[in-house]
Amino acid sequence: MRVTAQAGRAGFWAAWLSLHLPEELRERLTGVVEREATLVIFAESAAWSARLRFAVQELEPQILAAATGLKGVLVRVRPRD
Repeated sequence: MRVTAQAGRAGFWAAWLSLHLPEELRERLTGVVEREATLVIFAESAAWSARLRFAVQELEPQILAAATGLKGVLVRVRPRD
């Protein structure tokens, strides 16, 4: 996938998640990327990652329906720069 396409998809998911996640979780996201048919959402710490996993678990059917080709969703930790 080209860099511009990746940036476009990341922007799509950032906007999508901002509409579907509570504000306290949105503020703790540090990135989102599609990798190998998986949406990877990054949180700023392990504690926020755990909370985000629960929220994303409930949203997973909607996330998978929002984009063709996705087969799963992962939440990972990536601290802010």
